[in-house]
Amino acid sequence: MADRGGPTQDVSRTAVPTTTTQPPGRSLRRTGLLVTLVLGGLTATPPLAMDMYLPALPEVTRSLHAPAATVQLTLTACLAGMALGQLVVGPMSDRWGRRRPLLAGLAVYVVATALCALAPTVEFLVAFRLAQGLAGAAAIVIARAVVRDLYDGVEMARFFSTLMLISGVAPIVAPLIGGQILRVTDWRGVFVVLTAVGVLLAGVVWRKLPETLPSEDRHSGGVGEALRAMRGLLADRAFAGYTLAGGFAFAALFAYISASPFVIQEIYGASPQTFSLLFGLNSVGLVVVGQINGKVLVGRVSLDRVLGVGLAIVILAATALLLMSLGAFGEVGLTPVAAALFVLMSAMGVTLPNTQALALLRTKNAAGSASALLGTSSFLIGAVASPLVGIAGEDTAVPMAVVQLAAALVALACFMGMCRPWNGRADGRAVAEGAEN
Repeated sequence: MADRGGPTQDVSRTAVPTTTTQPPGRSLRRTGLLVTLVLGGLTATPPLAMDMYLPALPEVTRSLHAPAATVQLTLTACLAGMALGQLVVGPMSDRWGRRRPLLAGLAVYVVATALCALAPTVEFLVAFRLAQGLAGAAAIVIARAVVRDLYDGVEMARFFSTLMLISGVAPIVAPLIGGQILRVTDWRGVFVVLTAVGVLLAGVVWRKLPETLPSEDRHSGGVGEALRAMRGLLADRAFAGYTLAGGFAFAALFAYISASPFVIQEIYGASPQTFSLLFGLNSVGLVVVGQINGKVLVGRVSLDRVLGVGLAIVILAATALLLMSLGAFGEVGLTPVAAALFVLMSAMGVTLPNTQALALLRTKNAAGSASALLGTSSFLIGAVASPLVGIAGEDTAVPMAVVQLAAALVALACFMGMCRPWNGRADGRAVAEGAEN
């Protein structure tokens, strides 16, 4: 495997995009805020598709006469679809550019979401959610690839934090909207709203997002070249380490997403609206910490160091949740559990964007494939975590806490063992200094 400072990856390029890699640079600079909002909308696709639906999970179990573990497979199917879809769309965007695969994916996403609203059984709902995830993958993977087309070094890390602010609005608003939708209609109405949002996003992308990958930088090869590019990326030990660390951190996050509706509502007796409020507060913590990361820490503190601290905080919060679930502190109410979940979610504000930025710093000419590997690993690992949190039934939070703690420990092990952060080569600050010199 290649060393962190190996010759196969260039991590000391300037943070200012050149005309070679980004011909429409001037127009994008003139409409920078608009492009940021569009990319933020694309990265908001996963939380919109999953989080708006969360308050309805208990209702779906009753409406479709299905057990909770089976209904949780609708989340797993969507997540697995997003993971597998990225493996296809990422290399496609390296070959044909960003716009065409993105628009095609959004069109299929709209159709699949509409079908979810019409699903007669839980089996059909699982199948339609899989299709929804496969198509929605285009938004996730291409948004990251566009960022890599336009930015490098510290600027890229800062932009990822900015995207976290925008996309973070989705998990704040989505459960609140979902809870309010359930006041006037059933869970099918949630998918009707998601369909309308997909149509709006596709229209904005069609009108406002230019192509960011020039024809001379596209790959002309087929599947074989895409596989070779991915194999080369995975041969870079640091890239693989950051990818796995981000994937297992995402698993801890998705264990919360999948289990919290049952933990908060069924175990602690909260209403869907209370759950939505708590979910929104946790997302606020993630967004605020993400902005501290982008505005204060990036460029001043080692990204590797910030990432290590973030993973340590996730481990501490997951440990506290496990102890409370096991009754180590006696009977505890909702407040201590909600506080621990808030700390865990807030730490994701430095963990997730920094793993993505540090991994993408390892590549320049195959951003679509690199973004696909990042996304696929996160979503596949998260998809495995989802059913695990329900194996002990709906009356205990122990499985959620165990999955979160185990995932965070594995993430830290991958980060320390494979990335070797003490070397400091792929660190964001080192990249910036190299660019200035």
